[in-house]
Amino acid sequence: MRDYLILRRHAFQDDAALERAASRSIRVCNEEMLDRVRWIRTYVCEEEDGTLGSVCILQAVDGEAVHEHARRAALACDAVLPICRTVIIDEGGVR
Repeated sequence: MRDYLILRRHAFQDDAALERAASRSIRVCNEEMLDRVRWIRTYVCEEEDGTLGSVCILQAVDGEAVHEHARRAALACDAVLPICRTVIIDEGGVR
């Protein structure tokens, strides 16, 4: 599996909508696409208009699996980008 960054702009009206979407996402990952998509983490962003957006990190077999997950979970999917490397900054500097 490969890591992907998924951008969801203006995707949620409020925290309740975000929680419902997260529940759908978990169900799809665990019940329908267990061997194809794994949800790693999500960063929630407050958009200028007061809605919520997110940047999600998923592991998937390919980009089409990410799009399929979004369709099945009824999630926005504005951009899907394969992650090519991770930069870690710690006391020893950048690795």
